[in-house]
Amino acid sequence: MSNQLARLEFAVIPGVYSPFTAMLAERSGAQAIYLSGGALTSSMGLPDIGLITLDELASAVRRIREAVDIPLVVDADTGFGEAVNVWRTVRVLERAGADAIQIEDQRMPKKCGHLEGKEVVPREEMVHKIRAAVRARKNALIVARTDSRAVNGLEDATERASLYFEEGADVVFPEALTSREEFRSFARTATGPLLANMTEFGKTPLIRASDFRKFGYRYVIFPVTAFRAAARAEEAVFKEILGKGTQSGIMDRLMSRSEQYEVIRYASYGELDRSLESGSGRRSGPGRKT
Repeated sequence: MSNQLARLEFAVIPGVYSPFTAMLAERSGAQAIYLSGGALTSSMGLPDIGLITLDELASAVRRIREAVDIPLVVDADTGFGEAVNVWRTVRVLERAGADAIQIEDQRMPKKCGHLEGKEVVPREEMVHKIRAAVRARKNALIVARTDSRAVNGLEDATERASLYFEEGADVVFPEALTSREEFRSFARTATGPLLANMTEFGKTPLIRASDFRKFGYRYVIFPVTAFRAAARAEEAVFKEILGKGTQSGIMDRLMSRSEQYEVIRYASYGELDRSLESGSGRRSGPGRKT
């Protein structure tokens, strides 16, 4: 299998929720990005409990893929149904541009992995989903997330991880581990690449990506950090302009017009237009790789 994400020795993967945030991440040096279900659904004004449709997710994937070239990991929740649904989910999302597709073993209705009251499906049910995902994919990595730590304990989560690798998962994602030692313990038993979730305000303490690498993890996602930062900044802007009637006091906190246009490659569209008129120049789209 030739997959750019699989060739990365180690990667810090920021969470994104729109083409613009994906472009910012790529511009900042990210080697890969993570389309976070929590960030995407919040940007739509919805909780992350499995309310959006496969078509809505695929549409978001396509828009982001059009904007950036780096690998894209997509959070597909529980796969939008049973094993046969997972088969179609993987086919749809890979065609839309996903380089890796994450499926979790929660029971519907799912919850945020760091909230109380979630349930997990029997191991056999998740095994069927992994088999379906592996059979459906052509080149995408299959990331199997287990939420079992909070439900059945760490031992069950590690046993599930071994089983998921045996059934063909390329990466395992243990959700909501509660200490550095739990992450170390989980990694000691792992038989394949691991993904760590460094979300904030949850059950996992703040741990540096470099420490996860020492523990034996291959990928570290920061799924909702950028969304939360943007949300706080936007709230402050709204209070400022509604309270004072001017943005003059926060100009130093705004991205300039020229910086905004640089992110979206504004000038390259003019270059493309001129090259089309003259019949010369590159054949790829604005700002993209040739």
